[in-house]
Amino acid sequence: MKIVAFDFDGTLSDSEMTVLLGKQKGVADQMEDITARAMNDEISYAESLRDRAALLEGLPLDEAEDAFSEVRLRPGAAEILSDLAEKGTHVAILTGGFERGVQAALDREGVSVDTIIANRLPNDGEVLTGEVEGPLIEGTKDEALESLAKEQDADMVNTVAVGDGANDLPMLEVAGLAVGFEPKPAVAPACDTIVSHMNELHDILATKNAI
Repeated sequence: MKIVAFDFDGTLSDSEMTVLLGKQKGVADQMEDITARAMNDEISYAESLRDRAALLEGLPLDEAEDAFSEVRLRPGAAEILSDLAEKGTHVAILTGGFERGVQAALDREGVSVDTIIANRLPNDGEVLTGEVEGPLIEGTKDEALESLAKEQDADMVNTVAVGDGANDLPMLEVAGLAVGFEPKPAVAPACDTIVSHMNELHDILATKNAI
């Protein structure tokens, strides 16, 4: 396998960035409800993301940074990322979440990846504007993975996608190997294999010679 593409929230991380941000604004319950509906494919991901971002309008930047600092990788995730890098496998994080939170979690563990495709929360220099921008609002993860494979001169059969929610379905459906990490009911049928722990994922990637 030449490329392993991970979702972030709910997969590499058991943190949910928008909920952490929502706690700072006092709207965490509303965030969780919107997130659950999107992950179960009840509303579009783009709609859910815009709705969640709108709830954050006026959040001071220092409070947003406090939320991002709480984002953590799952136990065992850093080891997987390190082993993939050592093997020379191209590692990508494709997330509808926010680049700032992804980078904070990676930095905390002292690991890095080759590609991060994520969204951003614009600000006016003091507070969040309540808007969201980036490639994975309307854009889909299958297009992102296919574009990355083309850049890396890799066949899609030599790609792995790991995800859990409805917005991961497109990349799971086009990847050579689709791995569900405790996937939502609407997602499980699209998965070639399902794991519930990073140790299991490590073993699968090892059998595919990605690690």
